[in-house]
Amino acid sequence: MAISLRTRDLLMRDWFVTETRPAGDGFAVDVDAVGRIAELQKAIENVIRGKSETVKLALVGLLAKGHLLIEDVPGIGKTTLANSLSRALDLDFQRIQFTSDLLPSDVIGLSVFNQRSGDFEWKPGPIFANIVLADEINRATPKTQSALLEAMAEEQVTVEGFSRSLPSPFVVIATQNPSEHHGTYPLPESQLDRFMLRIHMGYPTVADERQMLRDRETANPISSLKPVMSRDELIDLQALVGSVRFDEALVEYLLQIVDLTRRSESLELGVSPRGSLALFRSAQAMAVIEGRDYCIADDIKRLVLPCLGHRVILNSRTSALRNRNREVQTVLQDILQKVSVPI
Repeated sequence: MAISLRTRDLLMRDWFVTETRPAGDGFAVDVDAVGRIAELQKAIENVIRGKSETVKLALVGLLAKGHLLIEDVPGIGKTTLANSLSRALDLDFQRIQFTSDLLPSDVIGLSVFNQRSGDFEWKPGPIFANIVLADEINRATPKTQSALLEAMAEEQVTVEGFSRSLPSPFVVIATQNPSEHHGTYPLPESQLDRFMLRIHMGYPTVADERQMLRDRETANPISSLKPVMSRDELIDLQALVGSVRFDEALVEYLLQIVDLTRRSESLELGVSPRGSLALFRSAQAMAVIEGRDYCIADDIKRLVLPCLGHRVILNSRTSALRNRNREVQTVLQDILQKVSVPI
Protein backbone atom coordinates (compact mmCIF):
# COMPACT_ATOMS: atom_id res chain seq x y z
CA MET A 1 0.00 0.00 0.00
CA ALA A 2 1.39 3.41 -0.96
CA ILE A 3 1.32 5.83 1.95
CA SER A 4 1.98 9.50 1.31
CA LEU A 5 4.86 11.10 3.17
CA ARG A 6 2.54 13.97 4.12
CA THR A 7 0.14 11.62 5.95
CA ARG A 8 2.97 9.88 7.75
CA ASP A 9 4.56 13.16 8.80
CA LEU A 10 1.26 14.32 10.30
CA LEU A 11 1.04 11.14 12.34
CA MET A 12 4.63 11.14 13.49
CA ARG A 13 4.97 14.84 14.31
CA ASP A 14 4.61 15.77 17.97
CA TRP A 15 3.35 12.37 19.14
CA PHE A 16 5.45 9.59 17.65
CA VAL A 17 8.54 8.47 19.57
CA THR A 18 11.07 7.19 17.02
CA GLU A 19 12.69 3.81 17.22
CA THR A 20 16.18 5.35 17.17
CA ARG A 21 16.05 6.07 20.91
CA PRO A 22 18.24 3.79 23.04
CA ALA A 23 16.73 0.53 24.26
CA GLY A 24 14.94 1.04 27.55
CA ASP A 25 14.82 4.82 27.15
CA GLY A 26 11.44 6.36 27.88
CA PHE A 27 9.17 6.72 30.87
CA ALA A 28 8.70 3.80 33.20
CA VAL A 29 5.15 2.76 33.97
CA ASP A 30 4.05 5.20 36.66
CA VAL A 31 2.41 3.01 39.26
CA ASP A 32 0.91 6.00 41.05
CA ALA A 33 -0.56 7.36 37.80
CA VAL A 34 -2.12 4.01 36.95
CA GLY A 35 -3.52 3.82 40.46
CA ARG A 36 -5.07 7.26 40.16
CA ILE A 37 -6.74 6.30 36.87
CA ALA A 38 -8.07 3.10 38.44
CA GLU A 39 -9.42 5.12 41.37
CA LEU A 40 -11.16 7.51 39.00
CA GLN A 41 -12.67 4.64 37.03
CA LYS A 42 -13.89 2.92 40.19
CA ALA A 43 -15.54 6.11 41.46
CA ILE A 44 -17.50 6.50 38.21
CA GLU A 45 -18.44 2.81 38.09
CA ASN A 46 -19.99 3.13 41.54
CA VAL A 47 -22.59 5.31 39.81
CA ILE A 48 -22.65 3.72 36.34
CA ARG A 49 -23.13 0.04 37.12
CA GLY A 50 -21.92 -2.71 34.80
CA LYS A 51 -20.42 -0.42 32.14
CA SER A 52 -16.70 -0.87 32.71
CA GLU A 53 -15.76 -0.73 29.02
CA THR A 54 -17.90 2.36 28.41
CA VAL A 55 -16.33 4.17 31.37
CA LYS A 56 -12.87 3.16 30.19
CA LEU A 57 -13.55 4.57 26.72
CA ALA A 58 -14.70 7.84 28.29
CA LEU A 59 -11.42 8.01 30.21
CA VAL A 60 -9.50 7.28 27.01
CA GLY A 61 -11.05 10.34 25.40
CA LEU A 62 -10.34 12.45 28.45
CA LEU A 63 -6.66 11.45 28.70
CA ALA A 64 -6.18 11.82 24.95
CA LYS A 65 -7.54 15.40 25.04
CA GLY A 66 -10.47 14.42 22.86
CA HIS A 67 -14.19 15.17 22.81
CA LEU A 68 -16.84 12.53 23.48
CA LEU A 69 -20.19 11.84 21.82
CA ILE A 70 -22.41 9.58 23.95
CA GLU A 71 -25.17 8.18 21.77
CA ASP A 72 -28.01 5.93 22.91
CA VAL A 73 -31.72 5.70 23.64
CA PRO A 74 -33.33 7.82 26.42
CA GLY A 75 -32.96 6.88 30.07
CA ILE A 76 -29.86 4.74 29.59
CA GLY A 77 -27.46 6.93 31.61
CA LYS A 78 -25.79 9.23 29.05
CA THR A 79 -26.13 12.42 31.08
CA THR A 80 -25.36 10.55 34.31
CA LEU A 81 -22.05 9.36 32.87
CA ALA A 82 -21.10 12.89 31.85
CA ASN A 83 -22.10 14.28 35.26
CA SER A 84 -20.19 11.53 37.06
CA LEU A 85 -17.07 12.25 35.06
CA SER A 86 -17.26 15.95 35.87
CA ARG A 87 -17.91 15.37 39.58
CA ALA A 88 -14.97 12.97 39.88
CA LEU A 89 -12.64 15.64 38.51
CA ASP A 90 -11.87 18.91 40.24
CA LEU A 91 -12.60 20.99 37.14
CA ASP A 92 -14.90 23.81 36.06
CA PHE A 93 -18.07 22.27 34.65
CA GLN A 94 -20.93 23.74 32.64
CA ARG A 95 -24.03 22.02 31.31
CA ILE A 96 -25.85 23.37 28.26
CA GLN A 97 -29.28 21.98 27.52
CA PHE A 98 -29.49 22.20 23.73
CA THR A 99 -32.94 23.22 22.49
CA SER A 100 -34.33 24.52 19.21
CA ASP A 101 -34.40 28.13 20.48
CA LEU A 102 -30.80 28.12 21.77
CA LEU A 103 -28.65 30.80 20.10
CA PRO A 104 -24.88 30.74 19.41
CA SER A 105 -24.46 33.65 21.85
CA ASP A 106 -26.08 31.50 24.54
CA VAL A 107 -23.17 29.10 24.13
CA ILE A 108 -20.19 31.34 23.35
CA GLY A 109 -21.13 34.62 25.02
CA LEU A 110 -21.60 38.17 23.82
CA SER A 111 -20.62 41.79 24.38
CA VAL A 112 -23.06 43.81 26.49
CA PHE A 113 -23.16 47.62 26.56
CA ASN A 114 -22.43 49.07 30.01
CA GLN A 115 -24.28 52.37 30.36
CA ARG A 116 -22.11 53.51 33.26
CA SER A 117 -18.77 53.07 31.53
CA GLY A 118 -20.06 53.66 28.02
CA ASP A 119 -18.19 50.58 26.78
CA PHE A 120 -19.09 47.09 25.69
CA GLU A 121 -18.18 44.38 28.20
CA TRP A 122 -17.51 40.79 27.26
CA LYS A 123 -19.78 38.28 29.00
CA PRO A 124 -18.38 34.76 28.45
CA GLY A 125 -20.83 31.94 27.80
CA PRO A 126 -20.91 28.50 29.41
CA ILE A 127 -18.42 27.15 26.88
CA PHE A 128 -15.66 28.76 28.94
CA ALA A 129 -15.22 25.76 31.23
CA ASN A 130 -12.97 22.72 31.45
CA ILE A 131 -15.80 20.23 30.84
CA VAL A 132 -18.82 21.30 28.80
CA LEU A 133 -21.83 18.99 28.66
CA ALA A 134 -23.80 19.58 25.46
CA ASP A 135 -26.93 17.67 26.45
CA GLU A 136 -29.07 16.48 23.52
CA ILE A 137 -26.87 18.34 21.10
CA ASN A 138 -28.93 17.34 18.06
CA ARG A 139 -31.96 19.31 19.31
CA ALA A 140 -30.27 22.63 18.54
CA THR A 141 -30.32 24.20 15.08
CA PRO A 142 -27.31 23.80 12.77
CA LYS A 143 -26.41 27.46 13.38
CA THR A 144 -26.08 26.84 17.11
CA GLN A 145 -24.31 23.52 16.62
CA SER A 146 -21.71 25.27 14.48
CA ALA A 147 -20.83 27.50 17.44
CA LEU A 148 -18.87 24.53 18.80
CA LEU A 149 -16.79 23.87 15.68
CA GLU A 150 -13.95 26.32 16.31
CA ALA A 151 -13.95 25.60 20.03
CA MET A 152 -13.60 21.83 19.54
CA ALA A 153 -10.90 22.10 16.88
CA GLU A 154 -8.77 25.00 18.14
CA GLU A 155 -9.76 25.49 21.80
CA GLN A 156 -10.74 29.08 21.13
CA VAL A 157 -13.75 31.10 19.99
CA THR A 158 -13.85 34.14 17.74
CA VAL A 159 -16.49 36.80 18.35
CA GLU A 160 -16.62 40.20 16.67
CA GLY A 161 -13.13 39.70 15.24
CA PHE A 162 -11.52 38.82 18.60
CA SER A 163 -10.26 35.33 19.44
CA ARG A 164 -10.51 34.20 23.04
CA SER A 165 -8.75 31.11 24.35
CA LEU A 166 -10.68 28.48 26.26
CA PRO A 167 -9.43 27.08 29.58
CA SER A 168 -7.15 24.05 29.64
CA PRO A 169 -8.01 21.23 29.71
CA PHE A 170 -11.09 21.65 27.53
CA VAL A 171 -13.44 18.75 26.77
CA VAL A 172 -16.89 18.69 25.16
CA ILE A 173 -19.10 15.78 26.17
CA ALA A 174 -22.19 15.66 23.97
CA THR A 175 -25.20 13.37 24.24
CA GLN A 176 -27.82 12.54 21.64
CA ASN A 177 -30.66 10.10 21.03
CA PRO A 178 -30.21 8.45 17.62
CA SER A 179 -33.63 6.80 17.50
CA GLU A 180 -35.76 9.96 17.78
CA HIS A 181 -36.02 12.25 14.75
CA HIS A 182 -38.89 14.63 15.66
CA GLY A 183 -37.46 18.05 16.50
CA THR A 184 -33.84 17.03 15.93
CA TYR A 185 -31.11 18.16 13.55
CA PRO A 186 -28.54 15.49 12.57
CA LEU A 187 -24.96 16.48 13.28
CA PRO A 188 -23.03 17.31 10.09
CA GLU A 189 -19.93 15.31 9.16
CA SER A 190 -17.65 18.24 9.99
CA GLN A 191 -18.86 18.21 13.58
CA LEU A 192 -18.92 14.44 13.98
CA ASP A 193 -15.31 14.36 12.85
CA ARG A 194 -14.34 16.59 15.78
CA PHE A 195 -15.44 14.00 18.33
CA MET A 196 -12.56 11.68 19.12
CA LEU A 197 -14.84 8.87 20.28
CA ARG A 198 -18.47 7.94 19.93
CA ILE A 199 -19.56 5.57 22.68
CA HIS A 200 -22.78 3.73 23.47
CA MET A 201 -24.21 2.79 26.84
CA GLY A 202 -26.46 -0.20 26.14
CA TYR A 203 -29.04 -1.71 28.46
CA PRO A 204 -27.75 -3.06 31.79
CA THR A 205 -27.96 -6.71 32.72
CA VAL A 206 -30.63 -7.82 35.16
CA ALA A 207 -28.04 -8.13 37.94
CA ASP A 208 -26.62 -4.64 37.26
CA GLU A 209 -30.08 -3.10 37.10
CA ARG A 210 -31.02 -4.75 40.38
CA GLN A 211 -27.89 -3.26 41.98
CA MET A 212 -28.76 0.13 40.47
CA LEU A 213 -32.21 0.01 42.08
CA ARG A 214 -30.67 -0.85 45.45
CA ASP A 215 -28.09 1.94 45.11
CA ARG A 216 -30.86 4.47 44.59
CA GLU A 217 -33.17 3.09 47.24
CA THR A 218 -32.49 5.99 49.62
CA ALA A 219 -30.38 8.45 47.60
CA ASN A 220 -28.69 8.91 44.25
CA PRO A 221 -25.04 7.79 44.55
CA ILE A 222 -23.91 10.62 42.27
CA SER A 223 -24.75 13.11 45.05
CA SER A 224 -22.00 11.62 47.23
CA LEU A 225 -19.40 11.41 44.45
CA LYS A 226 -16.33 13.45 45.43
CA PRO A 227 -13.42 14.61 43.24
CA VAL A 228 -10.65 12.02 43.06
CA MET A 229 -8.32 13.80 40.64
CA SER A 230 -7.18 17.41 40.40
CA ARG A 231 -6.66 19.55 37.31
CA ASP A 232 -2.86 19.35 37.58
CA GLU A 233 -2.98 15.56 37.92
CA LEU A 234 -5.12 15.29 34.81
CA ILE A 235 -2.77 17.53 32.82
CA ASP A 236 0.20 15.41 33.94
CA LEU A 237 -1.58 12.25 32.79
CA GLN A 238 -2.40 13.82 29.43
CA ALA A 239 1.28 14.67 29.00
CA LEU A 240 2.17 11.09 29.93
CA VAL A 241 -0.04 9.81 27.10
CA GLY A 242 2.08 11.68 24.58
CA SER A 243 5.18 9.75 25.71
CA VAL A 244 3.79 6.28 24.99
CA ARG A 245 5.92 4.38 22.46
CA PHE A 246 4.24 3.59 19.14
CA ASP A 247 6.20 1.11 17.02
CA GLU A 248 6.68 1.78 13.32
CA ALA A 249 4.92 -1.49 12.46
CA LEU A 250 1.85 -0.30 14.39
CA VAL A 251 1.85 3.00 12.50
CA GLU A 252 1.83 0.99 9.28
CA TYR A 253 -1.01 -1.18 10.64
CA LEU A 254 -3.09 1.86 11.58
CA LEU A 255 -2.54 3.54 8.21
CA GLN A 256 -3.54 0.42 6.30
CA ILE A 257 -6.84 0.30 8.20
CA VAL A 258 -7.51 3.96 7.44
CA ASP A 259 -6.54 3.57 3.79
CA LEU A 260 -8.96 0.67 3.33
CA THR A 261 -11.85 2.80 4.61
CA ARG A 262 -11.09 5.26 1.82
CA ARG A 263 -11.06 2.52 -0.83
CA SER A 264 -13.95 0.39 0.45
CA GLU A 265 -16.80 -0.12 -2.02
CA SER A 266 -19.26 -0.04 0.89
CA LEU A 267 -18.23 3.45 2.01
CA GLU A 268 -18.82 6.73 0.27
CA LEU A 269 -16.53 8.62 2.66
CA GLY A 270 -13.52 7.18 4.45
CA VAL A 271 -11.63 8.28 7.54
CA SER A 272 -10.04 11.73 7.52
CA PRO A 273 -6.45 12.49 8.65
CA ARG A 274 -8.02 13.87 11.84
CA GLY A 275 -9.47 10.41 12.36
CA SER A 276 -6.02 8.84 11.93
CA LEU A 277 -4.62 11.14 14.57
CA ALA A 278 -7.55 10.41 16.88
CA LEU A 279 -7.01 6.65 16.62
CA PHE A 280 -3.28 7.11 17.16
CA ARG A 281 -3.72 9.28 20.23
CA SER A 282 -6.53 7.22 21.78
CA ALA A 283 -4.45 4.04 21.42
CA GLN A 284 -1.71 5.74 23.45
CA ALA A 285 -4.26 6.67 26.11
CA MET A 286 -5.56 3.10 26.25
CA ALA A 287 -2.02 1.85 26.82
CA VAL A 288 -1.59 4.18 29.81
CA ILE A 289 -4.92 3.06 31.31
CA GLU A 290 -3.80 -0.55 30.89
CA GLY A 291 -0.52 0.25 32.68
CA ARG A 292 1.83 0.10 29.67
CA ASP A 293 4.32 2.60 28.23
CA TYR A 294 3.94 1.13 24.74
CA CYS A 295 1.04 0.41 22.36
CA ILE A 296 0.04 -2.97 21.00
CA ALA A 297 -2.15 -3.95 18.06
CA ASP A 298 -5.06 -4.79 20.35
CA ASP A 299 -5.19 -1.13 21.46
CA ILE A 300 -5.88 -0.12 17.87
CA LYS A 301 -8.35 -2.94 17.15
CA ARG A 302 -10.25 -2.17 20.36
CA LEU A 303 -10.71 1.46 19.36
CA VAL A 304 -11.45 1.19 15.63
CA LEU A 305 -15.24 1.19 16.01
CA PRO A 306 -15.65 3.93 18.69
CA CYS A 307 -13.00 6.08 17.03
CA LEU A 308 -13.80 5.60 13.33
CA GLY A 309 -17.43 4.43 13.19
CA HIS A 310 -18.92 7.94 13.19
CA ARG A 311 -16.39 9.28 10.64
CA VAL A 312 -17.33 7.06 7.70
CA ILE A 313 -20.38 7.36 5.46
CA LEU A 314 -22.03 4.34 3.89
CA ASN A 315 -22.73 4.48 0.18
CA SER A 316 -26.30 4.79 -1.08
CA ARG A 317 -26.72 1.02 -1.53
CA THR A 318 -25.46 0.10 1.94
CA SER A 319 -27.10 3.04 3.73
CA ALA A 320 -30.52 1.86 2.51
CA LEU A 321 -30.27 -0.95 5.01
CA ARG A 322 -32.19 -0.51 8.24
CA ASN A 323 -29.45 -0.48 10.90
CA ARG A 324 -26.69 1.94 9.93
CA ASN A 325 -24.54 1.37 13.02
CA ARG A 326 -24.60 -2.38 12.54
CA GLU A 327 -23.59 -2.07 8.90
CA VAL A 328 -20.74 0.30 9.76
CA GLN A 329 -19.55 -2.18 12.37
CA THR A 330 -19.65 -4.99 9.79
CA VAL A 331 -17.67 -2.96 7.25
CA LEU A 332 -14.98 -2.02 9.80
CA GLN A 333 -14.71 -5.59 11.04
CA ASP A 334 -14.23 -6.79 7.46
CA ILE A 335 -11.46 -4.23 7.02
CA LEU A 336 -9.74 -5.43 10.19
CA GLN A 337 -9.87 -8.99 8.84
CA LYS A 338 -8.07 -7.89 5.67
CA VAL A 339 -5.15 -6.18 7.42
CA SER A 340 -2.37 -8.38 8.77
CA VAL A 341 -1.68 -7.82 12.46
CA PRO A 342 2.01 -6.92 13.01
CA ILE A 343 4.03 -9.34 15.10
